[in-house]
Amino acid sequence: MITKIPSGKKIYFLSDFHLGAPNYAASLEREKKIIRFLHEIEPTAAAIFIVGDIFDFWFEYKKAVPKYYTRLLGTLASLTDYNIPVYVFSGNHDMWMSGYFEEELNIPVFHDPKEFVWNEKRFLIGHGDGLGPDDHGYKFLKKIFRNPICQWLFGILHPNWGIGIANYFSKKSREKTGTADEAFLGEDKEWLILYCKEILTQKAVDYFIFGHRHYPIDFALNNNSRYINLGDWIRNFTYASFDGSVVELKKYE
Repeated sequence: MITKIPSGKKIYFLSDFHLGAPNYAASLEREKKIIRFLHEIEPTAAAIFIVGDIFDFWFEYKKAVPKYYTRLLGTLASLTDYNIPVYVFSGNHDMWMSGYFEEELNIPVFHDPKEFVWNEKRFLIGHGDGLGPDDHGYKFLKKIFRNPICQWLFGILHPNWGIGIANYFSKKSREKTGTADEAFLGEDKEWLILYCKEILTQKAVDYFIFGHRHYPIDFALNNNSRYINLGDWIRNFTYASFDGSVVELKKYE
């Protein structure tokens, strides 16, 4: 992995596509927009990070993966074939990634926040689910969902049943969230800001890059550290880029 960004190149970060939701037509339109963006940044991309919830649901059965998404998967394969590194973080909706991206697309998948250093700037990158204080119920469920035995039990269901059940609960999860992702909650209530501040008591980090929140945020934690939330590609179509000097949060029109 590069540690210094070449002149004229950038590292790009985006997250929360939730392909598959709320229906096929809307998902396909969104997928095509994402692909246009990826083609546009290809000439300047030193690397591309997709920080979780690419899909509204994803599960890798022994001999099958969910139907659809071939346009995006093909585009990602083309990028790595042409030596543009792509890195993926699993999210709470697609945590059951278990080898397909690595083997078929040559894309490393990370399941927990990970540190990177470019141009002497330290980044902590992750999806963002289950971090910070509170939400103990979800943290308990996440441990269950990531348990290999639970994944094996789900895997023995026929895909028609398994994917149908998962899509039902994904829809219920979005309904429960409601409008919570449409406004900034305040410094003392944004759980990822609280998480970042806790990390800063232990070590220096220049940039925290997260998704999950579905609301684009660029927040100065102190004079030397910023928290960037990437928003989503459902309503906001936002992303971040790092040119070796500064991170910018932008909207794709």
